[in-house]
Amino acid sequence: MSDQLEGGCFCGAIRYAVTSKPRLNAQCHCRACQYFSGGGPNYYMLVSPKSLIFAGDAPGTYRNPDKPDAVTRAFCQKCGTHLTTERPGLKELVLKVGTLDDPSLFRGPKIAIFCEEKQDWHVIPEDLPTFPTLPSSA
Repeated sequence: MSDQLEGGCFCGAIRYAVTSKPRLNAQCHCRACQYFSGGGPNYYMLVSPKSLIFAGDAPGTYRNPDKPDAVTRAFCQKCGTHLTTERPGLKELVLKVGTLDDPSLFRGPKIAIFCEEKQDWHVIPEDLPTFPTLPSSA
């Protein structure tokens, strides 16, 4: 993988570059991710917030006001593309793989999380470590 990842939203109003190597590639099956993905798991990379540089429009954010431990989701205010998630207590940002210019750089998940919430038709590779909820390392 190159030293820099690039991507952006569907309409092109927001672009980004990630200048350091992601710490983890994963897939999440939590119910919230199913909403944001359109029904499937969410594929993501954990990246340092210091290494993520946005260009173009500023992302909008959403945080569920009814959840004290809610995540903050960043998205394009024009096309709605979900770009990142910031989770309380996690030093990295969750970067959505579908927003990469070249998603093949993801090279697949290393773990699957929140598997207790997955749908029966979600596919998890047989050799992938799975966790019912959130492991301490993800």
